Parts: sequence; C-alpha cells; structure tokens
Amino acid sequence: MRRLMHRTFGGPAVLELEQVPDPEPGPGEVRVRVHAAALNPVDWKIFSGTAAATSRGLEPPLGVGNDIAGVVDAVGEGVPDLAVGDRVFGSARTRAMQDRTIVDPAVERLARIPDGLDDVRASALVVAGRTAWAGVEQLHLERGETLLVNGAAGGVGVLAVQLASHRGIRVLGTASERNHDRLRVLGAEPVAYGEGLVDRLRALGGVDAVFETHGTAGIDAGIALGVPVARMVGIATKGHAGVAGVATDLAVTGALDELAALAADGTLDVPIAGTVPLEDAADAYRVLMGGHVHGKLVVDLLAG
Repeated sequence: MRRLMHRTFGGPAVLELEQVPDPEPGPGEVRVRVHAAALNPVDWKIFSGTAAATSRGLEPPLGVGNDIAGVVDAVGEGVPDLAVGDRVFGSARTRAMQDRTIVDPAVERLARIPDGLDDVRASALVVAGRTAWAGVEQLHLERGETLLVNGAAGGVGVLAVQLASHRGIRVLGTASERNHDRLRVLGAEPVAYGEGLVDRLRALGGVDAVFETHGTAGIDAGIALGVPVARMVGIATKGHAGVAGVATDLAVTGALDELAALAADGTLDVPIAGTVPLEDAADAYRVLMGGHVHGKLVVDLLAG
C-alpha cells in the first residue's frame, strides 16, 4: 500500500510517499481502508517537529495525519461492535495518509458514517468537528445569549457558528469581507476583523461569551467588553489572559455520532475547500500552512 511519511522533522519537503506491506490488525484492532483523510494544522506542526510532536513523544520516522473515513476491511479478535464492510470515520494519529490503517477502537474512537454523509465530509468532522463541539459545550451557552466566534470562516469556526446557532444562540462571527455572505447563510452576523473590533461589537450589543479559533483578538475584545474569563475558550492560545483551551477527547463517542447525524440530514454544512490525491498531499499542506483556507482540505485516497 501507499503511505505518506517523513524520516526527519521539517516542512512539507520532508514528506515522501513509500510502498509498504498492508498492516494486519491484532486483537482488539480493526483495519480501515482509508477513502478520505482531512488535513489539520496539528498535522504539519507534528511533522515540523514543534511542541505538538515533542509533547506527544513523537519522533520520526512517522506517518502523517489524523482524520480518516473509509470502510473496515479486516477485524482482529475481540472486536464486538465493528464488522467488515462498516463505513467508519475517526482518528488515526500519524497513520491517516495511507491506503490502509490500523485502529484500536478502544483508544481512538471510530464512529459509523450514516447514510447521506460522504467520506470526504465525514473525514472533515473529526478534529475540527470535535473541537467546535467541545468549545460550544464548554461555554454552557443558553438560548438567546450572544457568542463571538473569532475566525468564523475557518475549519473550526464555520462548524462552531452552526452548532451554536442550532441551539438558539445569537452568533457574531469575525471574518474578512469576502466571507460575510457565507456566514450569514450559516447563521452568523458577520463582523469585520481588525482595528475597531471592540467598538463594532459594542454597537451590536456586546457579547456574553467568546470562542477564539484564530489568534487572540477575540479574547482581547471579550476582556474589553467585560466578558468573564470563564466564559471564553480558545484554540492554541497558550493560556492567553488565563483563558482555557478547548478540551477535546477523541476517544469520547457521543460528539462524532451527533455531528455525523447533523451533517447527514443537512443541518450541519461541512465546507470543503478542496480535495487532492495522495500524491499531492505535500502541496496541500503547503497551502494549509499559508493560512486563509476556508473550509477543509481533504486527501482523496481513491482519486488518481
């Protein structure tokens, strides 16, 4: 099978495609024929050798990626809930960008893909979906409250906007002008980035909570507007102003099932920025690292 991997830390140039034997599942494991694998910033932070790798004790040689969707094609002994032919999606840290991968469902959650949800969109729900879900949950929002989502057009932001709006929350979402119409469709009131953000938010009546998905500007605005630190969460904010990070646990089952159901029935729109074949994954990571990707980039392992 094909496997994207790296033998040293570095930029996308260190990624290489190799041919290796198909892995075989052991007791308690399943093998997934991967159809789609979504890209996440944490992927390149790992293969670049940042704290995302060292904090997890990861050293090359390593595979790449995390988010997978596909079909179970082999099952080890002692796996009661999954069978060959089941459509699944979930997490396979450093083992996603390959034709077949081994997953221990007791450690890395696999959820079933419902009818009406394709593999590309399912793969895009794993990290981004769980992060959006967990962030909204942590804020304990009540119907009628106002939530600021900073970076509302990004992979996590677009999902957080919809999840909060679905619960009856008023959502103000920061984004560049070109994304304002899109945010309105998703249920947010768009707000321009940059200087004067606090004044613009105050003119809209202020906010009760903040979900920071990009940088720290949303947190700073929340502080200026008197939002308690306990009512703000952030992604990769490194404890800025004492604000808690989003606490996700990919082994927890419920969120993936709920997210898949919402996406399958059309309640949740999962924006896909583009798909590429496995051979072009390194280039896709270059695009992701450049920023300004709206929606998810996904590797289609059935393409080509």
